[in-house]
Amino acid sequence: MTLALGREEVTCRLNELLNIIFKQVPCGLGSKRQDFKLTNKQLDQVLLKGARWAVKQGFGQKEDLQFIEEMGEMKEADPSLVSEKAKLRGLKQFGTLGSGNHFIEIGWVEEIYDKQAASDFGLAKDQVTITVHTGSRGLGYLVCDDFLHSMIREQAEGKGGTGPFPDRQLTYAYLNSKMGHHYFAAMNAAANYAFCNRQLITYWIQQSLEMSLGISPAQHRMRLVYDVCHNIAKKEEHLVKGRKQRVCVHRKGATRALPPGHPLLPAPYQKSGQPVLIPGDMGRCSFVLKGAEKALTNTFASSCHGAGRLLSRTAAKKSAKGRNIRRELEDSGIKVRIAGKHTLAEEMPEAYKDVNEVVDVMHGAGISFKVAKLRPLGVLKG
Repeated sequence: MTLALGREEVTCRLNELLNIIFKQVPCGLGSKRQDFKLTNKQLDQVLLKGARWAVKQGFGQKEDLQFIEEMGEMKEADPSLVSEKAKLRGLKQFGTLGSGNHFIEIGWVEEIYDKQAASDFGLAKDQVTITVHTGSRGLGYLVCDDFLHSMIREQAEGKGGTGPFPDRQLTYAYLNSKMGHHYFAAMNAAANYAFCNRQLITYWIQQSLEMSLGISPAQHRMRLVYDVCHNIAKKEEHLVKGRKQRVCVHRKGATRALPPGHPLLPAPYQKSGQPVLIPGDMGRCSFVLKGAEKALTNTFASSCHGAGRLLSRTAAKKSAKGRNIRRELEDSGIKVRIAGKHTLAEEMPEAYKDVNEVVDVMHGAGISFKVAKLRPLGVLKG
């Protein structure tokens, strides 16, 4: 999101803003929002309609939807294929950020590389930005785990796949099989849960801004730049060996990067291409890029979605032993709010690759081009 506020306008009230967001958006393992609960019937509508359900309930504006991948609603979703166990987890965790590498980051635009694209995206130098990284929470995890068990069982019965495999995570189902259809529909339902969850969190962040800074929507003018997935399977048309075909593109640890003029882009981004959001780590920087033609021809319109880990969580904790990571970050001007006991060590900046180098590879390869660099002011993590 972007705000019509400069860095200095937020820095003076940053502690209060972080504290209020931390209360408004529950973070961490097992967190739950006590004053917002879904019924089973409402959850099914979330799984079916995604962000559209949130907007219909008053959490955001209809205009937000054009800046969400698939308009915030995966059409081939079927809530009946999501297990009761997964739904129960979803009921408990709805409206929460989660733990691990999920975060809310308040930052500012340090550098502009492409003035026209930055203007199209609503980005200006020294402007305050807010980035949210979270997904389908435990519901999405259980959708995958449930179907993984079902696929393994089918293989054991000689009904599907060609297993056994050296790693259970390699288990699969043919897309056109009954199992494949069911998994795809359940995965879409989980994606809709994620779209809706982020829409609610965006709404509560806006409320937090108004409460902490004492300003109105007309003053902060918070605007959604783009909501894009980085773990989703999509049926799309692509050129394969010179012939246009409808294929299933599974972007796992990757994000869509549509070039200028693509029919799936909203009208304001037709000239510039799709915003590609590349977060770094708590201590360095993040980037906004734009999709390019080579992504369409070389990578099925896909780009990296972040810096990527350099150290495992165990190795990071070992490396952080004896250090005060919070103090190190605050000495560099970055305030943090952390829910988990070990999160700071597991997510310390050195646990990740240098995002500058990662983005330079994308830019140099012509897959996605640099638009703006963002620096963190404050970070909330589970």
